[in-house]
Amino acid sequence: MPILRRLLAALFVLPILAGLSSAQDYRVRSGDVLQIEVLEDATLNRSAIVLPDGQISLPLAGSIRAAGRTLAEVQADLAGKLAPNFAAAPTVYVTLSALAERAPSTPAAARTIDVYILGAANTPGKVEVKPGATLLQALAQAGGLSPFAAKKRIQLRRVDKSGAEQVYKFDLDAIERGASGGGGTRLVSGDVIVIPQRKLFE
Repeated sequence: MPILRRLLAALFVLPILAGLSSAQDYRVRSGDVLQIEVLEDATLNRSAIVLPDGQISLPLAGSIRAAGRTLAEVQADLAGKLAPNFAAAPTVYVTLSALAERAPSTPAAARTIDVYILGAANTPGKVEVKPGATLLQALAQAGGLSPFAAKKRIQLRRVDKSGAEQVYKFDLDAIERGASGGGGTRLVSGDVIVIPQRKLFE
């Protein structure tokens, strides 16, 4: 019967441990449930939950540290603590009955970069975009251009590693017609997009 219980426990936990490189390498954690069996004294057989302080308790053995140790290490420690109570060294089995519930991992917030849009945009100011966002995507995120924007004179101002400012000019009319591919320009953090206002007869 003890062997059957160990087999059932193994079958229950095996799918849980499938993602581990080796079940023998598994380190016990607080909240795990261990199945303890002592062949020489069935009254000591029990399930023991690993307490928040990492300890488990067993009659005749007292408290021992389980968290951070392998099942084999816990088993050997228990056998050693129980040995003085038996004429011969007891046969002790420690198996993992259930894993502690793990807090669901929360995905890290998507990293963004800051670009700045000045002038005749519908919502000028700082815009947070994903790395690799393009000029057109940033303009769209800013709500597009106002009716007074000089679409042919859009500027992208970028400070290079030497501290010098580079100015790149774009004709949004040509980009919209497909005559220019400048709208796919990838932005970097700190870029400033300047949208001048149209002149009277522009």
